[in-house]
Amino acid sequence: MISIARNHPLQAHTTFGVPAFAAGFVSVSSLDELQEALKQDQFSEIKILGGGSNMLWTQDYKGLIIHINTKGIALVEENENDVLVEVAAGELWHDFVLWALENNLGGVENLALIPGSVGAAPIQNIGAYGVELESCFERCTALEKSTGKPVTFNQQDCQFGYRQSIFKATAKDRYVITAVYFRLNKPPHQTNIAYGALENALGDKTPTIQNVAQAVMDIRAAKLPDPQHIGNCGSFFKNPVVPVAQFKELQYRYPALPHYTVDSNQVKIPAAWLIDTLGFKGYREGDAGVHQHQPLVLVNHGQASGKDLYALAQKIKKAVWERFEIALMEEVNIF
Repeated sequence: MISIARNHPLQAHTTFGVPAFAAGFVSVSSLDELQEALKQDQFSEIKILGGGSNMLWTQDYKGLIIHINTKGIALVEENENDVLVEVAAGELWHDFVLWALENNLGGVENLALIPGSVGAAPIQNIGAYGVELESCFERCTALEKSTGKPVTFNQQDCQFGYRQSIFKATAKDRYVITAVYFRLNKPPHQTNIAYGALENALGDKTPTIQNVAQAVMDIRAAKLPDPQHIGNCGSFFKNPVVPVAQFKELQYRYPALPHYTVDSNQVKIPAAWLIDTLGFKGYREGDAGVHQHQPLVLVNHGQASGKDLYALAQKIKKAVWERFEIALMEEVNIF
């Protein structure tokens, strides 16, 4: 039997740490509890909460928040080359990465220290340092919110794109991911160290999955603020992808413009460079600010509201558009 808390504060459940309240809140640790929570019809709507690392509340929520707290990592299949692992949606993503490293299984080492839950990872198609979740994703199971019906999504079903999936598009708010299945590699591992900063951080070390993960953690710790010390959701904006013709025009004006080729028609430009070029690094309006070392990260210096942070984000987007004619898009979900 679940117990629903009323007028529950959300501040401690999101890494931005902004004040907001939910009309109803319940934490579930089993599929039975989740199905019971989904049947609560006294609330007009339901939202799912994992680690709270990718959301910004700008107002109170009038519906029911279901916090997914299911745990478990299990080996499902194994052959001489790889294993298939089932991970409960409520597991913290970084805990899963550490489990893989401890068991000498490769594929997620570049994604170390990304905050949030495993269940949220496919929604965002999380990625870092040249690797995205889809590279090791096999399938996920989910419950349809309206009916409680179990559904399975394979990789093609998920329609992965850059920080994008079906769960942010046509299936948005329709399903609750309950478990994710990953195909991880046994030794000898093929590591990905093509990302410049990662290769530099490794130096002369052998690129084992453990060394790659440690290099990633060192880079992230140096560049990104710890949410336990200062409120933030990591990268607030996506890196924009622009047509080659637009990139060449920008490169003519800004010869030092960093970039990454996506394909023959598109180029990815670091949003951090755009924001930094406009002088926003370390910028602050009240307690809403831009991190002093990583302009891609908005921070709550203590008493900022969600509306304060949202207003700052819009100011940055407007400035980037006016200077570069590039429309920044948020990675963070804004409510």
